[in-house]
Amino acid sequence: MFNKLFKAYDVRSTYPDPLNEDAAWKIGYATATFLTKNIPSNLAGDPQYRRLVVGRDMRPSSPSLSSALIDGIRTAGVSVLDVGMIDTSMIYFAVNDVKCCGGIQTTASHNPAHYNGFKISGLKAKPIGESTGLKDIQAMCEGLTARPAPGTMGELIKTDLTDGYRKHVLKFLNLKRPLHVAIDGSNGMAGKFIPEIFAGAPGLKISSINMEITGSFVHEPNPLVDANLRQLQELVLSAGADLGVCFDGDADRCIFVDEQGRIIRCDIVTALLASHFLRSNPGAAVVYDLRSSRTVKEEIENAGGIAVRERVGHAFMKKTLAERQGVFGGELSGHFYFRDNFNCDSGAIAFACMLSVLSGRDEPVSQVLKPLLRWHDSGEINFEVADKDGTISRLAERYADAQIDYLDGITVQYDTWWFNVRKSNTEPLLRLNLEAGTQDLLRKKLDELSRQIGKPVSH
Repeated sequence: MFNKLFKAYDVRSTYPDPLNEDAAWKIGYATATFLTKNIPSNLAGDPQYRRLVVGRDMRPSSPSLSSALIDGIRTAGVSVLDVGMIDTSMIYFAVNDVKCCGGIQTTASHNPAHYNGFKISGLKAKPIGESTGLKDIQAMCEGLTARPAPGTMGELIKTDLTDGYRKHVLKFLNLKRPLHVAIDGSNGMAGKFIPEIFAGAPGLKISSINMEITGSFVHEPNPLVDANLRQLQELVLSAGADLGVCFDGDADRCIFVDEQGRIIRCDIVTALLASHFLRSNPGAAVVYDLRSSRTVKEEIENAGGIAVRERVGHAFMKKTLAERQGVFGGELSGHFYFRDNFNCDSGAIAFACMLSVLSGRDEPVSQVLKPLLRWHDSGEINFEVADKDGTISRLAERYADAQIDYLDGITVQYDTWWFNVRKSNTEPLLRLNLEAGTQDLLRKKLDELSRQIGKPVSH
């Protein structure tokens, strides 16, 4: 069963089959055992590091799954700080705000309402993924044929960290002029943190939709799907807003639209925010997803920063940001990472930063972004391919005269165009991202590559 639950970066599946309360109990017990066994020796004697922070999102199954998870943690003799219903980014704040060995958020992120799962963090909110503990936790779960008899139960402490979290997020907000923003909360956790953190901020006018937390979704809480942004686009135009933002279900990601309702690519947001952070952190590193537009690298270097290209995935982004002591990082998926947020991602902080940057400019958002839209991109296109490795090898042969690397899939670079093709971990798919200096060249190269890769599929 557990092989259906454990993914590369988290635990996630449909509720109640195969994810149920019994599985949640075992995951809690195993996670508590793993994290406390791996506490550094200099902290092992402090009883406060035998504590885990637990939060949950707004899904109908989250209260019962979280409760079972907590019982499992406590049975392992580990105490729980229950911070209640929160956005996922708040768990990263909580783990760093109090002494503890890590945190678990009960959430299925952007998936439909009948999904749920757990995002697990270790000390300092470092992600626990497949290569950093999830495999060990899964093995422990599989070995729990019967529930161990409880010894000394860990304590359960309910606590509210909202005030500290609000102050932390608002450190990133600095409005230089009034702004009107349209917000789509996707019936998710943005419906809680927007009123708690941003309502009443001087100079900020908010028009909002889908802020009600009902356990169901008016539209799928995945802002990466263009159709899920239509309501926001309509609201921006009808309200005359300066900017629009749509959050995903657990509100750790967000997608922006300009004052004309046009979707702003996340790599363009990365380029804009990179320049912002480098003004006050000259010479710092900025980490970016290798699918990003060349504009990102150009803007980082133009601002005097060090451009660090990284493979897709939050575990890689966070690790590299920490190792390179970078100031900021961004992914095409809408995850944005901040040095001053423990190298973690945050939808709330990304929102605050965008407001701060745009309020410092007098022109509309579309005009601020116009100079950054100098490359033409295909967006990510999926191709159904049975022989993924063979196709990548053939692309390497066909474009052998290019600059080629294999950081994540294959990236092929020429002066006037480039592309990346990466494998899906779970499906017989290759994912293409292509960029060119002109629209005509983009069309030509897209046609050329499509003939070589296979059959495009729509999602």
